[in-house]
Amino acid sequence: MQAKENGAKTDISADNDTAGINFEEIFKDRAFSQKYGCRRVMLKLSGEALASESGGYDDAVVKGVASQIIQAKQMCDSGRLDVGIVIGGGNYWRGRTSERIDRVKADQIGMLATVMNCIYVSEIFRSEGMCTAVFSSFTCGSMTELFSKDRVNECFEQGKVVFFAGGTGHPYFSTDTGVVLRAVEMDAGIILLAKAVDGVYDSDPRLNKEASRYDVVSIQEVIDRKLAVMDLTASVMCMEHKIALAVFDLNRKNSIAQAMQGKISGTIVTV
Repeated sequence: MQAKENGAKTDISADNDTAGINFEEIFKDRAFSQKYGCRRVMLKLSGEALASESGGYDDAVVKGVASQIIQAKQMCDSGRLDVGIVIGGGNYWRGRTSERIDRVKADQIGMLATVMNCIYVSEIFRSEGMCTAVFSSFTCGSMTELFSKDRVNECFEQGKVVFFAGGTGHPYFSTDTGVVLRAVEMDAGIILLAKAVDGVYDSDPRLNKEASRYDVVSIQEVIDRKLAVMDLTASVMCMEHKIALAVFDLNRKNSIAQAMQGKISGTIVTV
């Protein structure tokens, strides 16, 4: 399929060079970044992408994510790089597919799944030499801290990677909405979506062999065409608060480290 000016596409089989994001442009309107001279990004990891085929977690994938974040922090040429992480719970539970349980309870189980994922990945990060903190949207005893913007800022100042667990803490809202909410609250400049697919497509590439991937697409087109990037609530929040997105393949070599340097091997969603 031919590339288009508005919503540029590439063929699914193409081996494309990384597209570039002008981080200076993205972060110039972020008061926090301007005041403290740092970049703050939110990374959303798919729970399914962290799972092994035999069950449980794929330790190699999680360690790979950790090493890439270490690399990105070391290579940041504009001062401090703050990294916040949200992890989906789909490797444990997908409540919307269950018809035998109340929706509120199903969503609560999903929230707990994200807490388990964050605690696990945080511990792997620590084993790789990083300092981390896990905050949740509801009280989890001594296992996590209750979310507080002031406390999170303190952790960022200490150089910690911060995990945000529990979604919004309320049913009927996905972890997509949760990551956008935290990005808005923490004044992040961009949300990096590391998935098991290498970008945004005009149709499901698993079902349509003729599907084409967007190199760049606007959040308005994502909403209008109902493209499977985030759910509608999260997409509208990104549009309203002008938070750009980058969607890329978690399993591509160094994709996270490159994304944190503004080099995207996938799709850039503009606002």
